[in-house]
Amino acid sequence: MSNPVDYRPRPGEIPTAPGVYRFRGPDRRVLYVGKAKNLRARLSNYFAPLRTLHERTRRMVTTATSVEWTVVGSDIEALQLEYTWIKEFEPPFNIKFRDDKSYPYLAVTLADEAPRVMVTRNHRIKGAKYFGPYPKVWAVRETIDLMIKAFPIRTCSDSSYKRAMDSGRPCFPGQIGRCGGPCSGRVSIAEHREIVGQFVAFMASHDRSVITRMRKQMQDAASAQDYEVAATLRDRVLALEAVLEKSAVVLPESVNSDLFGIEHDELAAAVQQFIVRGGRIRGVRSWVVDKELDLGLAELVDSVLQSAYENDEPPGEIIVPELPDDSEALEQWLRGMRDGRAVRLRTARRGDKAALLQTATLNAKHTLAVYKTRRAGDFVARSQALADIQEALGLDEAPLRMEGYDVSHLAGTNIVASMVVFEDGAPKKNHYRRFSIPEYADDTEALYQVLMRRLAHIDDDQDEPDPEAGRPGKFAYRPNLLVVDGGQPQVAAAARALADSGVEGIAVCGIAKRLEEIWLPGDDFPVILPRTSDALFLFQRLRDEAHRFAISYQRQKRRRDIGSVLGEIPGLGPRRVQSLLRHFGSVARLKAAEADAVAEVPGIGPVLAETIVKALRAPAPEGGVPIEAPDEEAAADAR
Repeated sequence: MSNPVDYRPRPGEIPTAPGVYRFRGPDRRVLYVGKAKNLRARLSNYFAPLRTLHERTRRMVTTATSVEWTVVGSDIEALQLEYTWIKEFEPPFNIKFRDDKSYPYLAVTLADEAPRVMVTRNHRIKGAKYFGPYPKVWAVRETIDLMIKAFPIRTCSDSSYKRAMDSGRPCFPGQIGRCGGPCSGRVSIAEHREIVGQFVAFMASHDRSVITRMRKQMQDAASAQDYEVAATLRDRVLALEAVLEKSAVVLPESVNSDLFGIEHDELAAAVQQFIVRGGRIRGVRSWVVDKELDLGLAELVDSVLQSAYENDEPPGEIIVPELPDDSEALEQWLRGMRDGRAVRLRTARRGDKAALLQTATLNAKHTLAVYKTRRAGDFVARSQALADIQEALGLDEAPLRMEGYDVSHLAGTNIVASMVVFEDGAPKKNHYRRFSIPEYADDTEALYQVLMRRLAHIDDDQDEPDPEAGRPGKFAYRPNLLVVDGGQPQVAAAARALADSGVEGIAVCGIAKRLEEIWLPGDDFPVILPRTSDALFLFQRLRDEAHRFAISYQRQKRRRDIGSVLGEIPGLGPRRVQSLLRHFGSVARLKAAEADAVAEVPGIGPVLAETIVKALRAPAPEGGVPIEAPDEEAAADAR
């Protein structure tokens, strides 16, 4: 581990101009690449006192042994150089795109003598026009099947086309009516290119005027009694209508935009891109990003857009959840990919675009949840996580049974705690337990009480599982590791409980949420696990599950409390109590409501409404506490 002071440049040496900087490791490998409008101001942030830095930034600067920079003329040049160096050096502390899967596109090979339409994942076909991406290959094939009914163009392979043109015999797809190229003998090369042009124009705009023209031609052919031509045009109109029906209209037809929904946590981010052309969703992309440093949403947007348009041309409008600081430079960079045509970055706060962005964000949230679930369900990854925890904490054996603890309360009332159990790295929900705590001094004292109660039963014979009953005992089995939510104070309380209870052979640690670091009893410095390690992921899952279980129990107690108070009001039965809580959504809203608003609830008259309001606003009895705090949800979630 290096000391940043040893390689910190003198402030006067660092220019104040825009530029790109690189941190290098002891082997001269580039660890991180970043850009800045003011290099001196930006780099000074990395050389602040180590205790003030985020843990991931602290790990990067202590791993690096040197820093260098390159001055450029403008923000847009800094953006371009940063992008180039990230692709060239692949720095480990920059964002990594885990999901490197490619998406299928519909491509038209315009550079060929007789262009063909095809399904491909190759972005580098010379002269090709691409449409998509599509979520699945079958979606591209379905679109092609419909489109070639309206625009019969070539679908056969290059070898089949060459063989057919040399022999004068149609290719096999042409013989069965699946290929409309010159090899079929029905059109010339010039006529075929004209049809290809119509195909590309319709795919690019989904212009309904094409259908209108075909309908008129069909009617003219029918009036001239040319029924075969009229039937062919009818089939083409039906095919185009089917293509349009496959693409739902979500925005006005003049809208050509890309929308990016992003959901992220401490370790990863999921991105959902909706590609809207002509007001219709023409394609969807989804990928997961690994976060090594602590990046905010705006910085994520910057990196996501650089990746999204690495091979694709951006549209004129890009809608993102939050604008990055260098949005103007980013717009200029994207404009260069559109041959100088304008690109506008914007957010959407209301209207149809905001609703569609919310849908994309919900999809991103689902993608992140699926990614975490699959990672948690990987037995090999869980086994590696347990082995890594054993090594990192210096345990004699892998912690096959881990118990996580968290305390929750609302302004010192309804104090509860949770115990969750992970066996072999997976939740054991029938072993979860919850605790009510009658007296409260602070979180550490509450945690001490809970662990003393749990440890008192650690070796009780009566707590062993009952095979005949088919269920575990009160606490089931002895854990290998106790994990508490918090840092040094919480770990010290847990260690004190172990010492006072006389229980030996159980390890204890804490995970601090802000920096995601692991604390051991008596240590002055935490254990730092790699940000992408399965061991840290397992600790986080255990901590988050304990928090969720404690919060859910605490809310149950609050609901029972307010329900009992309401139930004491004459004329209010269980059904009316539920109707009140369902109507207002929370106790805070119910307490703040006037009698007229309460009377709007079905079954509640004006007189009863007055009685309810008076009961809820009555002062608490001496020595008591209010029924609920006005900011109940925020306070509970903060816990």
